Amino acid sequence: MSSSDIFIGETIGTAILILLGGGVCAALTLKASKARNAGWLAITFGWGFAVLTAVYISAPLSGAHLNPAVTLGIAIKDGEWADVGTYWAGQLLGAMIGAALVWAAYAGQFTAHLTDREIVGGPGAQATKTKAVEAQEKGAGPVLGIFSTGPEIRNAVQNLATEIIGTVVLVLAVLTQGLNDSGKGLGTLGALVTALVVVSIGLSLGGPTGYAINPARDLGPRIVHALLPLPNKGGSDWGYAWIPVVGPLAGGAIAAGIYNLAFA
Repeated sequence: MSSSDIFIGETIGTAILILLGGGVCAALTLKASKARNAGWLAITFGWGFAVLTAVYISAPLSGAHLNPAVTLGIAIKDGEWADVGTYWAGQLLGAMIGAALVWAAYAGQFTAHLTDREIVGGPGAQATKTKAVEAQEKGAGPVLGIFSTGPEIRNAVQNLATEIIGTVVLVLAVLTQGLNDSGKGLGTLGALVTALVVVSIGLSLGGPTGYAINPARDLGPRIVHALLPLPNKGGSDWGYAWIPVVGPLAGGAIAAGIYNLAFA
């Protein structure tokens, strides 16, 4: 596959991944959405189906890595690094495009949510602070969770460990049973396996941090949140942003090391 195919495939695939994954977060979070408060099962299966859809769309072009940690794991496994930068660039751009599309699809709901006094505070608001207001004061705005992840308990060591562990499971699953015949990306069966693994990780390990397990999935939408002209959007929590980047990359490298030691 050519560099242009890789870049286009990863851009399109990651955009679809974030559009559908971020879309389910928006559907559950925003006050004027019909799916509001649908619950954690909807989040985990929504992201799993997002992975499945994105992989099937982009696999013919790029092999559907859609995740810098997966790209890193495959590069370490094979010892081939020439296309890593192209994969990462497409993934980050695609994640930003997908996040912008989530905003476009839910523009009215974003405005209604962020101008609601019970959500963002102000005259006439409830006497007690809402969870969203408290989060906003800590640097995470009331809709940041639609775009990127954040911890329930802020402990850098635990948060980093959670992201590393979850990503090791994901990348090890991709390397052991998810690759196509060329070994450069996900095949048809690998797409289904990976989607189910993502659901499993969300159900089992997603509670502490929201399971980024993908640096582009978190960083790209966080940048879009910072740039969008949303009223009362609050901060983008840049103090936490390094964890869902470093943790998954470390997890991808560890998974590749395990693969090379145990399976190669």
